[in-house]
Amino acid sequence: MNEIREVDRFECKVISVIQNLMWKGITVEENSTKGRVYFGRVNNNLNISYGDTLYLGIKPIYEVEDKTMHVTLYDAENKKLDWTLV
Repeated sequence: MNEIREVDRFECKVISVIQNLMWKGITVEENSTKGRVYFGRVNNNLNISYGDTLYLGIKPIYEVEDKTMHVTLYDAENKKLDWTLV
């Protein structure tokens, strides 16, 4: 069985962008599993649009309120954009 490591990155596509005053809400879909993750606090100044390619970093964690994964959203330069627990 392959174990997910903190340095692993999974390619995903932006499927929606919600613009508000201070942040962007970004929903991405992982290419192979079609799993979706929402990130609610992406910097508003970044130029991110529907269809763009971003990357997910996944790190297993001890269960916290029924959450078992720490998921981080990265751009192509490996810059951290936001994170969430799923």
